[in-house]
Amino acid sequence: MKRILLAVVVFALCLVGAGPVDSSKMQYDEKGNLLRPADYRDWMFLSAGFGMNYSPEPGSHEMFTNVFVQRWAYQQFLKSGKWPEQTAFVIDERDAESKGSINKKGHYQTDLMGLAVEVKDSARNPDKWAYYAFDANGKTAGAMPKGNGCWSCHDEHAAVEHTFVQFYPTLKPVAKKFGVYNEAREKVQDAK
Repeated sequence: MKRILLAVVVFALCLVGAGPVDSSKMQYDEKGNLLRPADYRDWMFLSAGFGMNYSPEPGSHEMFTNVFVQRWAYQQFLKSGKWPEQTAFVIDERDAESKGSINKKGHYQTDLMGLAVEVKDSARNPDKWAYYAFDANGKTAGAMPKGNGCWSCHDEHAAVEHTFVQFYPTLKPVAKKFGVYNEAREKVQDAK
């Protein structure tokens, strides 16, 4: 009995010594698909958009987009103006309603439509950044091909690395302070 108790105590101490698992680091399944980040809503909230569309074509569905990044990555960005390896951004896409309860004007967020995730991981991605799209209930997502709209749009228009810091009001001054902000990416461009 004493041996069993000793084994349980040693096992418990090993678990405590190992420390908690960092759930803000991206996890992948055996096929290399990204596992859906479970607690992203506890991460640092960067900004929200409503009805943002990068195409002049009419007919897009107006929804809210809420952007989150891991707190540790946010803290590192504040110190250096650079995103560390393993940084992940989650864009929480939510439907919008305007009529409900006591609301008379404006819009509010409702159901989750999907998640878009951007990950900086040079070990997995030769181009550093990769993009993943999850359905509202999706558990895993494969990386989108480099030629997809996300990768090329971020490559052409993001103000800092592959990130749209121009839309994150708390980070824009930080990026400017460290000289990593691309002012040209902020300019309004006419769509042709």
